[in-house]
Formats: sequence, C-alpha cells, structure tokens
Amino acid sequence: KKDPNVNSQETFAASYKGGLVTPPLPKPKFTLTDTSGNLIDFWKTTEGHVTLLFFGYAHCPDECPLQMATIAAALKLIPASVADQIRVVFVTTDPARDTPKILRSWLDRFDKRFIGLTGSQAAVDAAQQVAAIPVAKKVSLNNRDYEVAHASFVIAYTKDNLAHVIYPGGITQKDWAQDLPHLVKENWSNH
Repeated sequence: KKDPNVNSQETFAASYKGGLVTPPLPKPKFTLTDTSGNLIDFWKTTEGHVTLLFFGYAHCPDECPLQMATIAAALKLIPASVADQIRVVFVTTDPARDTPKILRSWLDRFDKRFIGLTGSQAAVDAAQQVAAIPVAKKVSLNNRDYEVAHASFVIAYTKDNLAHVIYPGGITQKDWAQDLPHLVKENWSNH
C-alpha cells in the first residue's frame, strides 16, 4: 500500500502547470549587457532567486508581449515577499532592432523590475545555446521587414540553479500565480 504522505513523481508533475524537465536543465552561464549598458553575469545576478528566463524580441507580434504581460499580472497577484524572490530576465533575440532604450521602454510596459539583456547577435545566439534552446532565426516578410522565429517557452530556474519546469505559451496568469509561490519554496529533495 502506498504512503499517502509521499509525493509520487506523477503527483508532483501534475501539481505544476508547466512541463516537468527530466533531468533538470542547469542554469546557464553567460554575460550580456543590460538596458543601462552594464555587463551582467546572468548566473551571479540571479543567484538565490527563482529566475524566469525568456528569449524573445520587442517587435514580436504575439507570444512575447503575451508572456511578459501574463507574468507581470501574476506577480501582482502574489505576496510582495514572494515576488521579491523572483527575477524575470528577457533576452532579446533581435539585438539589431532592440536597442537598450527600446528594450527598456518595452519591458517597462509590463514591469519595471524585469531585466532586459542584449548583446551582439553572436553573444545572444551563444546564450541561447548554453540555455539549451534552439537559436532564433530571422524570417523575411513580404514588406522587407522580418520577424524572428524563437523558442516561446519560459525556463524557470529555482534556487538550486536548475530548471525543473518549463512553461510553454498559453500558461495563464492564474497558473503563474499558483506556481510561482511553490517554485520559491521548492527544494526538490522529496521528488
């Protein structure tokens, strides 16, 4: 007979709205430039925090603004003491158009605490590679403009510097508000 006090892997996986990552992804080490022009060591800046990492771009017509707006709204629903333990890091996949000023202005529409990072295209591509996600690609449009095809999921690193859960598009504000406090308290030792 099963002990009802022991969390099974299935119960654990079902308790989070994102997808369970097995084995968990290690937090990547990369250095990019923030919207104030400072070099930022991603690992050191996010140490000791739950970190939500998303690669996208400010001119994105759909997924990027939706993800950022949903996370920002969820952060307002949870206690400030919990929200203060979370870092949201948005890395542009379109550094040619997303200047630090444009990126900061765009992120401020959602939450002024969001960290925006940029760099050369090569540096941004390398950051995606070390984060174990597909490198974004420019896609030409008919009017000589372009979009950027990029991974549309948020990687959630917990305080153990591992991503046990990733969040695809479609995660709701309510889902985030439910999961974020659990991610802050999570120690993964009993799973």
